[in-house]
Amino acid sequence: MVSRSYSNLLDLTSGGSSPTFSRGFKKLSRVATVAGVLSELDDESRSNGGSDVPSSIAQERMIIVGNQLPLRAQRNESDGKKVWSFSWDEDSLLLQLKDGLGEDVEVIYVGSLKEEIELSEQDDVAQTLLEKFNCVPAFIQPELFSKFYHGFCKQYLWPLFHYMLPLSPDLGGRFDRTLWQAYLSVNKIFADKVMEVITPDDDFVWVHDYHLMVLPTFLRKRFNRVKLGFFLHSPFPSSEIYRTLPVRTELLRALLNSDLIGFHTFDYARHFLSCCSRMLGVSYQSKRGYIGLEYYGRTVSIKILPVGIHMGQLCSVLDLPDTELKVAQLRDKFQGQTVLLGVDDMDIFKGISLKLLAFEQLLTRHSDKRGKVVMVQIANPARGRGKDVQEVRSETNTIVARINHTFGKPGYEPVVLVDTYLHFYERIAYYIIAECCLVTAVRDGMNLIPYEYIVCRQGTDKLDKTLNLNPSSPKKSMLVVSEFIGCSPSLSGAIRVNPWNIDSVEEAMDSALIVPESEKQMRHDKHYKYVSTHDVAYWAHSFFQDLERACRDHIRRRCWGIGFGLGFRVIALDPSFRKLSVEHLVSAYKRTKNRTILLDYDGTMTSQSTLGAAPDAEAIEILNKLCRDAKNTVFVVSGKNKEILTRWFTSCENLGIGAEHGYFVRAQNQPDWETCFPAQDFYWKQIAEPVMQLYTETTDGSFIEAKESALVWNYQLADPDFGSCQAKELHDHLESVLANEPVSVKSGQHIVEVKPQGVNKGVVAERILAMTRKKEVLPDFVLCIGDDRSDEDMFEVIMSAKDDGSLSPVAEVFACTVGQKPSKAKYYLEDTTEILRMFENLADASEQTSKTVSFSPQQQVINQV
Repeated sequence: MVSRSYSNLLDLTSGGSSPTFSRGFKKLSRVATVAGVLSELDDESRSNGGSDVPSSIAQERMIIVGNQLPLRAQRNESDGKKVWSFSWDEDSLLLQLKDGLGEDVEVIYVGSLKEEIELSEQDDVAQTLLEKFNCVPAFIQPELFSKFYHGFCKQYLWPLFHYMLPLSPDLGGRFDRTLWQAYLSVNKIFADKVMEVITPDDDFVWVHDYHLMVLPTFLRKRFNRVKLGFFLHSPFPSSEIYRTLPVRTELLRALLNSDLIGFHTFDYARHFLSCCSRMLGVSYQSKRGYIGLEYYGRTVSIKILPVGIHMGQLCSVLDLPDTELKVAQLRDKFQGQTVLLGVDDMDIFKGISLKLLAFEQLLTRHSDKRGKVVMVQIANPARGRGKDVQEVRSETNTIVARINHTFGKPGYEPVVLVDTYLHFYERIAYYIIAECCLVTAVRDGMNLIPYEYIVCRQGTDKLDKTLNLNPSSPKKSMLVVSEFIGCSPSLSGAIRVNPWNIDSVEEAMDSALIVPESEKQMRHDKHYKYVSTHDVAYWAHSFFQDLERACRDHIRRRCWGIGFGLGFRVIALDPSFRKLSVEHLVSAYKRTKNRTILLDYDGTMTSQSTLGAAPDAEAIEILNKLCRDAKNTVFVVSGKNKEILTRWFTSCENLGIGAEHGYFVRAQNQPDWETCFPAQDFYWKQIAEPVMQLYTETTDGSFIEAKESALVWNYQLADPDFGSCQAKELHDHLESVLANEPVSVKSGQHIVEVKPQGVNKGVVAERILAMTRKKEVLPDFVLCIGDDRSDEDMFEVIMSAKDDGSLSPVAEVFACTVGQKPSKAKYYLEDTTEILRMFENLADASEQTSKTVSFSPQQQVINQV
């Protein structure tokens, strides 16, 4: 299965007829990895050209990328030679999720193999896996894989995402850049393998888990419009924990190169969104039930849905004769005893020792439980390795030995530790005979053990007969789960515990044993209904639907990449929204005679990092050059009060100024300020100010900015999350108490503002244009620049001015916003540096055409404003 965009390079060198493109299987030569060459092409050629099969009739394809392929490998001897044989790994989530994608979606897997394949065998193995399993293997050298997986993934990411800080060499060790480089190298190898099979305009890519967190950047860099989803199967830590990672920003930016990012729980998503806000300044919005982050013109969607289990596979194992036989053996073994079951990996986050200590306390406090209650602890092999795993195993064995020595007697072993390999049907049998399942991990991503337990307790008619149960009788189960596992929120009938609180866990065990039968049945029914309807197919189908929705507008957006290395990101804009060409602007400026220039101040003439700062000498000089041109009318329209603006621009004699978003206006060469509105009674300030003061006192870093016409609550220096939360509350509070007052409450960038109704920057633009129309001096050039929501009113006025006769019929209008974002403006410039450079070009053009200062008829009109 090769890409529909690229043929095998061997076909190109065959010397015969033109190469044929096919959806069938082809041998992928090692030299077919041409992504490095193709990535140098421009975006248009990458995104729009070369597909041999029209996308409208092509079958949808999903490329699933995971650390490991969903395969089992075995080396057998055939005709005296050792050959590899492969089969599907039915337990792999990547294989199971295929059920939710539909039969009309072709699935290709990209990942590594658990087994090391010799270099001489790699081509044959790759060909076999591609033809028989639709799998593309990424062969990674053992030393590199060790640094990648056991090094960066298991030594840094996995512990940190489970809230373990590298406080000492024994706890992860100090950050090692060579391990980070290995992580990047492996992700790059995976990206190259995706490149071999992807058709970028048509295929979807679904990347899984923390092993491949930078893969979205590598893929987005190759194809700007790639349809890319990412799902994190581990917890995402709070910002206080995550920010300790030296490469924190690189990983966040890489994830934001996805179209859809999935998490098991809202907690994990909330932590990720908080990190984006605190470290990147990227905020999120919830719209019609969907959460999204605006990132350079792209909307990155957030998906919150826990993964489920594969019902078909589990039910098929329940029907096996081996399962029935094992259940009968366990029934006889634990005859007359109540079984509590724990199934955990042998690692530091599963809380096995804490659970055993709680059980020990249960037997100590409740002598009637001795001889009647058994704890079966199945300990699966740890996925990682190291000193901590040995310590957990040693501690577990010590506690088990102590409990059995203290409370054991002939025919009764209080704790049965199963640390040998179990077949799946054997584990199923333990689920079936257990009265209660305990999953008390101290931190876990999405633990499916409780889901499996619930389905197994539903049983079958054969198993009911084996256990001497009436098949028609209601089923029952009990769960004790940790608050810190991903499935906890979805199990509303479980007893939730803090695993660190041994007393609480012990009480939960006791409660689970004495709950009335009817309540056990009710809890089980509730859980089984959820688990059976929210299985792995439902999860995959839902994710795929959201990914399609998130990528729906790809084809109509103009995209291009900026940035280097892991700082790469894609700018995606509406086709009608484009960067302002300074050359085009200067050309229009030179050939026009009556020009109107409207400027915002904060964020336009000064950067966001210096908000509130006075203009520097360079900016003043540029403004003076523009104002000296007799053909120009220049206005600065700001939210600042008139005293500050007067002081800042006192040396700009010909500059018009609009203060407090246009409530006050001072025309060129005029000493007095005028108001654009009837006389106001600001009695409403006596209502609004105490409310703002209340939020100021409770929000550290916030303050009130009092203006003559408005009150502003500013939280720029406050904690971003808390400030945003308080701003929403304040906005609602003010709207409530001022509902009957002639004012409007507006939220802006780090502010909440109360001002008279109808006051906005568009009023200044309307007044200037109305006066010019009245005196028949119509501007033939209008330039308006701003950076935030308040400037959108100016954009709207000047964009519609041609239609109402306020401008010359041949007028050229340039509405320009700062930065790439949704706006009513048709143009943008990147930042204040580009804006000042653009004004320098305009000022130079003015000086070249005229060395004298004279006032045009238009300016004489404006002086009367």
